[in-house]
Amino acid sequence: MAKKFYVVGGEYADTAFTTIAPGHKEERFGPFGEHEAHVCWRALTGKTVDNAMIRYFIRSDDEQGEDQWYVVGGEYADTDFDVIAAGKTLEVHGPFERQLAMNTWRELTGKTVDNAMVRYDLCSADELPARQGK
Repeated sequence: MAKKFYVVGGEYADTAFTTIAPGHKEERFGPFGEHEAHVCWRALTGKTVDNAMIRYFIRSDDEQGEDQWYVVGGEYADTDFDVIAAGKTLEVHGPFERQLAMNTWRELTGKTVDNAMVRYDLCSADELPARQGK
């Protein structure tokens, strides 16, 4: 079976390019063959060259393996943490290797520690909640 590639990225919160900017979602394109992934990446980066906060990466399907973790959460409607608050969207940050996911989780929970309605969790790709959009 031929290796598949994905173009992943979007607008990030800072130039570390590890956390998607608030109000934005990670974009994912593919699967592609290697050449087609580079064509897609070039087109996306060419359209966004004027925004230093937008970055796209090419990831192979083997990079989407077991050590891929996401930080998921945001502001919830109540302390059951099942329903996102009105006017808010579920935040999905990643994929990351486990340690970077933990660091991102610590950063996000540290920034929101004073709001009891905000919660973030770590999950694997298999555990990701259904997402709207890309």
